[in-house]
Amino acid sequence: MPQFDAVLFDLDGTLLDTAPDFYAILAQMQRQRGQTPVLFEELRSCASDGTGAMLKLAFGSEISCEELEPLAQEFLTQYESAPVAQGELFPGIAELLRELESESVPWGIVTNKPRYLSERVLTDLNLSQRCAVLICPEDVSKSKPSPEGLLRAADQLALDARKCLYLGDHQRDIEAGRAAGMTTLACAFGYLKPGESAQDWRADHLVESSDALPDLIRELLA
Repeated sequence: MPQFDAVLFDLDGTLLDTAPDFYAILAQMQRQRGQTPVLFEELRSCASDGTGAMLKLAFGSEISCEELEPLAQEFLTQYESAPVAQGELFPGIAELLRELESESVPWGIVTNKPRYLSERVLTDLNLSQRCAVLICPEDVSKSKPSPEGLLRAADQLALDARKCLYLGDHQRDIEAGRAAGMTTLACAFGYLKPGESAQDWRADHLVESSDALPDLIRELLA
C-alpha cells in the first residue's frame, strides 16, 4: 500500500526545466537592442522570481514600470507561442511519472504559473490527460506560499492533504506544503540562487539530482 495517495509538483524548476526557453527569448531581446546577453546561470538563478525579475536582470534593476510593461508583453508573447521549444522535463521525471501511473498514484501540479501558460506547457508535453489536477493562481485567492492551492488540489482529488507529497524547488513551495500538512520534498536541482541552500527550507526530504527522484519516490511510496 503506497504511503502517499498522491504526488503533487511545482511546475517550473521542479517538473520542467523552463530556463532554456526563458534564456533564448531574453537573449534575443537583448541582442535586438544591441546588448550582450546575460549569462545563462544568472538567468537560471532568478527564473522562479517571475518575468519582471528576469527582465530587470537583463535591462537593469532601475527600469521603470512604464518601460517594463511592453518588454514583459513582448517576452510573454514569444514564450506563449512556444513554451517548451528548448526546455524539457528534468531527467528522471518522465520515468517517475510513468511509475506513479503504473502504481495508480495520481499526480498533479500546483504552480504560480498562469493557467493559460501552464495548460499550453502540458499540451505541448502531452501531459494534459495524464495530470490529475492542475491548480494555478486563477484558482485561488492567495498563491504560494499560501497552502490554499495545495489544499484545493487535495480537495479536487478527494484526498486527505496529509496523505499527499509535494515537491518544489523554492522555499515558498516547502512553506506551502508544510502549512497544508503535506509531506514536502525540496528539489535542490531547481532554480536556486547563488549561495542558497535547500536544506534551510526544512523540508521533510531533499534531493540534489532529478535523476535520483524515481528511486527516492519509490522508497517513500513503499
